[in-house]
Amino acid sequence: MLPLALVHFLKAEPTMTLFRRHLMGLALATGLLHLQPVLAQGYPSKPIKAIIPFAPGSATDQIGRAFAARMQEVLGQPIVVENKAGANGMLGADAVAKSAPDGYTIMIGTNSTNAALKSLMKKLPYDQDTAFAPVGFMGQVPLIVAVGNAVPAKTLKEFVDMAKAKPGELTFASASTSQLVSAEMLASMAGIKLNHIAYKNGPNAMTDLIGGQVMMFTADLAVTLPQVKAGKIRGLAVTSTKRSKAIPELPTVNEALGLKDYELIAWFAAYAPAGTPPEIVAKLNQALNAAASDKAIQEKFASLGFETEPGTPAALGQRTATEAVKWAKAIREAKIEPQ
Repeated sequence: MLPLALVHFLKAEPTMTLFRRHLMGLALATGLLHLQPVLAQGYPSKPIKAIIPFAPGSATDQIGRAFAARMQEVLGQPIVVENKAGANGMLGADAVAKSAPDGYTIMIGTNSTNAALKSLMKKLPYDQDTAFAPVGFMGQVPLIVAVGNAVPAKTLKEFVDMAKAKPGELTFASASTSQLVSAEMLASMAGIKLNHIAYKNGPNAMTDLIGGQVMMFTADLAVTLPQVKAGKIRGLAVTSTKRSKAIPELPTVNEALGLKDYELIAWFAAYAPAGTPPEIVAKLNQALNAAASDKAIQEKFASLGFETEPGTPAALGQRTATEAVKWAKAIREAKIEPQ
């Protein structure tokens, strides 16, 4: 793809001979390439925008804001967080994909925005595989399968038995890809049919779970654990293959139902628009890894089962590709139709 400045230059010179335009364009392109490292040396020179494609109060929001606060200390410029929720993260991801690749717009992405969406949507307004430059992996967290206190089931097995007795009558909420896929995977593997109620954001879904308007909600520990510990909802199982240190008394879904292959983990990572200079991505990655290694952040989210994992942009790129395949398989096997 030609640099934007080069495109404008060529359009502005329609009368120039083809040969001369080629030479001048080549010279300009070469100059721009040499200019990139120079621009990166002065980066950042103004505030950076971090778009969080989910609602305030969500796990992505809590973790993203904590990372942004630490990263701005390293970078020496403010990082302004903007929540742009909707369509399982698609609206925020689209905004980042179409932003200038100059390092001043980044996204706190997730398994929703960067792995699962292309399998959940018939058409995306951007190419999920090529629209973003990986910056760095942040960490991951399991989910809790929870029910409202009005639901008589005290275990996941009892809830499944209820669902088998009343096919399609038991409701579950979701406001993100991980919430939807985790519940549909569980239903598929347990041989039950549940009634899906879609929400715009996790906090609203949690409010209705507590209020009894919906029966089950499978969401990350950042959203569910405080409510479980407060006695407002009942946790039945965790979606990881091992019990969570944050709430070890809860069995895994596999333990609760006698399954072997159920697992769903929500993860978080930072991305920039495709075409962002590698030197700038490297600076963002350095700041991100400083946040992931920060003991204050680790301790703050340890109680929510969040485990940080510093790494390189290349490692995130490989992980993203692998996760896209994994989520496509999960969505297909859960029989979730693209919208």
